[in-house]
Amino acid sequence: MTVNENGRRSSAESGGARRRRSSTSGGERPSTIRDVAARAGVSVATVSRTLAGNYPVSTETRARVMAAVESLHYVVNVHAKALSGRVAGPVALVIKDITGPSLAHVAAGVEQAAADRGRLSLVCATHDDSAREDDLVQLMREQHAAAVLLVGGARQDEAYRKRMAEYATALDAAGSRLVLVGRPPLPGSLPVTVVQYDNRGGAFQATDHLLTAGHRRVLFLGGDPGLSTADQRRDGFLHALRAHGVEHAEELELPGPYTRVSGYQRTREALAAGLDFTAVFAGTDMVATGALAALREAGLDVPGDVSLIGFDDVPFAADLSPALTTVRVPYEDLGRTAVRLALEREERLGGDDHVVLGTQLVIRQSVRTLS
Repeated sequence: MTVNENGRRSSAESGGARRRRSSTSGGERPSTIRDVAARAGVSVATVSRTLAGNYPVSTETRARVMAAVESLHYVVNVHAKALSGRVAGPVALVIKDITGPSLAHVAAGVEQAAADRGRLSLVCATHDDSAREDDLVQLMREQHAAAVLLVGGARQDEAYRKRMAEYATALDAAGSRLVLVGRPPLPGSLPVTVVQYDNRGGAFQATDHLLTAGHRRVLFLGGDPGLSTADQRRDGFLHALRAHGVEHAEELELPGPYTRVSGYQRTREALAAGLDFTAVFAGTDMVATGALAALREAGLDVPGDVSLIGFDDVPFAADLSPALTTVRVPYEDLGRTAVRLALEREERLGGDDHVVLGTQLVIRQSVRTLS
């Protein structure tokens, strides 16, 4: 820097400084790749090649470029790189609620699989608002996400199918991929990847375990009718009843939300109505915790008076007293598999884009065999 007799910088230096100043805020504007090239004394192309790492440059040149990047606090324009196809797009996970324990495990699987492939993972919550889901999918499309994963059960009506078809088509046109996780496939030949788990088989295993233990009056706390997961679990429950020749008692079927509060309220209602049952099949482990509280409040012992079985095998299930017999869903595997299928579909040369993972009955201490 040169200084004149009044202690001021030379006009050339001042002009350069002014060029790096924002004309609106008074603060410094973000440095550009041209600034880096000028500071390092190399061409813009050399800076680009050095940062991309896809072209050989000398050690000395690389050192000058990186020193300039650091001194100018230069940040690579990732959006521009995404447009040119030179950066791996993120994986977006779109779920209804980020606080649910089962969905948190799906997110963990997604993050792990994305990180293993050098991808950033983004988690977005819709709060069960379809308009917000529309906005998030569009935003992820604009951000050039490599895949957009919609997680959790859905209502399979015509409006839903139309929306999913629009998502799939729009994302595919942008080079992205729609992945339905824990949801049934869509009709037709849309560009969609589907990763499900065996809801029907899991519910059949749970009900079969109770029936084999001698229970014939099973209170079924299923999910809201029309929700894909709820309908599939109900199908498995009814299938097991038929397989054992047990008549379906409609009064013992109390649908509702998959929440602890709902499980507690529905079990209290069943007890207040004087319903006769020796076992409870809760649609989720959260529902089971509510049912357990209501049974204990009524002075009933589990499993001495009433047996209890859940679905999900979330971490706290084994820590309940008694430890909860439940159906294990491979939630982390769902996330990992969804990312793998979405990102490796080209390598698989059009391989399977619909996978169903198995579920497993985990027997603990909450079910008693009747004599």
